[in-house]
Amino acid sequence: MSEKLRTLREQLEEKQADAVFINSPANRQYISGFTGTAGAVLVTRKEAFFITDFRYVEQAKAQCEGFEVVKHSSSVFKKAGELLEQQQAQTAAFEKEHVTYGDYEELQQHIEAELLPIQGMVESLRQYKDDNELEVIQRAVDIADRTFEHITTFIKPGVKEKEVSDELEFFMRRQGAVSSSFDIIVASGERSALPHGVASNKEIRNGELVTLDFGAYFQGYCSDITRTVAVGEPSNELKELYQTVYEAQLKAVEKIKPGMTGIEADAVARDHINKQGFGEYFGHGLGHGLGMEVHEGPRLSPKSSSLLEPGMVVTVEPGIYVPELGGTRIEDDIVITENGNKLLSHSPKELMILG
Repeated sequence: MSEKLRTLREQLEEKQADAVFINSPANRQYISGFTGTAGAVLVTRKEAFFITDFRYVEQAKAQCEGFEVVKHSSSVFKKAGELLEQQQAQTAAFEKEHVTYGDYEELQQHIEAELLPIQGMVESLRQYKDDNELEVIQRAVDIADRTFEHITTFIKPGVKEKEVSDELEFFMRRQGAVSSSFDIIVASGERSALPHGVASNKEIRNGELVTLDFGAYFQGYCSDITRTVAVGEPSNELKELYQTVYEAQLKAVEKIKPGMTGIEADAVARDHINKQGFGEYFGHGLGHGLGMEVHEGPRLSPKSSSLLEPGMVVTVEPGIYVPELGGTRIEDDIVITENGNKLLSHSPKELMILG
């Protein structure tokens, strides 16, 4: 039995459920190893089934070690009901945040066991990365680092944000990424004050800051880094923004360690930004978990009491965004260790003035 199945069954016992039905793509892949696009996992106290249609039976047999692959011909929910009846399951958990109302109606129609809505059962396991996962994430981060090095030779006055975004995507794919981890952010000039300024047709001009937020999706895992560069000499105001974020980010990376809450980690950077007079312009949390999805638990924010523990991978990304002036964000990926944290991303963070 895999470690993932063992820990999932421990969760089943805690929830007093006889089985769990998992249909969200990331959780399904995490538990089973299946990388296709159709299927569901059904795990009972003693058995593990992967239910799919004829298109994916052979793929599932190759990828889903420790699972009995079961083909359905009409409905994955109907087949799940049949299997639960065979297993004499009295209670079946389902992922309430990943099941539509229509899916729930089908679950009710085909499953006689009592349905138990659960939240975060698999996600709580996904927060802790094993050595294999960390190796893949590191490779995804390495692709992002190489991509940043490349893009600094591409950005110049007159180039459009969308052209930079396309080049980031193309280069990551040439480096082995399946795709970008999310919609790439390229925001220059006043647009850099938009925390999620997806690339536009705006041309980059001399004296502007350019925020680049991107990551590689590689072998099922994500990286996520942000760097802000200057094109030509920026104003003293923009330099002050940058220096404040730079110092806050360094402090956070230096001090984040296991046992901290998300609130405490966030406060390291936020307190510095507040002291410099920019607190009102730092409107988001310091970071988030990273893994099979680009936003996972735990959160580093003023509202997150989650404890940081060894094996968790999180981003550290303070930012300042001043309307009609510009903004800066610097983001690294780190893994929490027994004594502190280890930096996974290594792109330069000092203010880089291109051209």
